[in-house]
Amino acid sequence: MAKWQIDPAHSSIGFEVKHMMVSKVKGQFTNYSADIEADDLADLTSANIDITIDATSITTNNDDRDNHLKSTEFFDIEQFPDIKFKSTSITKDGDDYKVSGDLTIKDVTKPVVLDVEYGGKGTNPWGVEVYGFEGKAKIDREQFGLTWNAALETGGVLVGKDIKIKLELELNPAQ
Repeated sequence: MAKWQIDPAHSSIGFEVKHMMVSKVKGQFTNYSADIEADDLADLTSANIDITIDATSITTNNDDRDNHLKSTEFFDIEQFPDIKFKSTSITKDGDDYKVSGDLTIKDVTKPVVLDVEYGGKGTNPWGVEVYGFEGKAKIDREQFGLTWNAALETGGVLVGKDIKIKLELELNPAQ
């Protein structure tokens, strides 16, 4: 099996969550890596995918919010600096894939299914083969111990439970 890595200059791992029941806050993680092995990335069904996200790299373009997310009320980055995803099975779904795996946030591991779209294959200007993928999933943050919230005077809560995760990954051969 060939080994592949994420090209961080052409990739992103982000999320969005409802804020005050009326709008969305979007954020991303700026540091992450992956160990990916596959016979052929044009057919992910044979792949083994291991992604590590540096939780300390979270950014929502608001320092106060980012510091709160890093605190013990959310990610508790002092004790749990990494978020991990490890694939357990991959099935083809038409032209796309269902990538099932175990997601670990803090000390909680739960099964998650990523809906993955194959973006295609190309060769960059330096002759390196690259593959593109886009993945989406939705998780309930409270199932991972991210339970902090505040009730609003008008009803509802400050932070929604559902987190939409979006990965846009460009992969190239590991070096």
